[in-house]
Amino acid sequence: MCRSGQVSNEYNEQLRPERVAPEAFFGEWQQAEDSYLVSLRQAFRPTPLERQPQAAVRRILVPVSGSDADSRLLAVVEKVARRQNASVTIVYVVEVQQSMPLDAELPAEIERGEAVLRDAEKIGLQCVDGKQAMLTTELLQARSAGSAIVDEAIDRNVDIIMMGATIHKKLGRQTIGETVDYVLKNAPCEVLVIRPATTDWQVDHSEIV
Repeated sequence: MCRSGQVSNEYNEQLRPERVAPEAFFGEWQQAEDSYLVSLRQAFRPTPLERQPQAAVRRILVPVSGSDADSRLLAVVEKVARRQNASVTIVYVVEVQQSMPLDAELPAEIERGEAVLRDAEKIGLQCVDGKQAMLTTELLQARSAGSAIVDEAIDRNVDIIMMGATIHKKLGRQTIGETVDYVLKNAPCEVLVIRPATTDWQVDHSEIV
């Protein structure tokens, strides 16, 4: 018999919540928090991109123009061609004005182009370890150097076009020229542009928006 205001020990034990040691409670809470944070980090961790195997370079097209950029360009071509054991085609394009027939005789321009190709061929042989069969030189005559280079790249099914560029001004703005711009936009293969260092470097503020 229980008196008023008293509870039997048996009933009291049933109502009494199970006591948990403070260190045990906080230990479980910390473990749960750590697990949550690990899951959160994994959820927001950027997935590493799968590395794509690099395609082998077997055929290189190298347009030259007789400018100072050619020597630096051919030095880079030599390193790539030697490593990849690639064949090299060096081209020079004689541009024909619209007012003249496409097959017009241009002896001065042809002579200059041949001279540029002869100089480039000497360096080009080093690119292919002296293997003449791995080196080709081509003198092209076209309305536009850019379109001629792209067409040659397609015809020869090259893996990469490596070309030089120099900065010059047109209408008061710095530009790399129409030829390089056309090739970058229209070539189906990779394009590597080599621009030699400049001593009179300055920021073209007209390009800053």
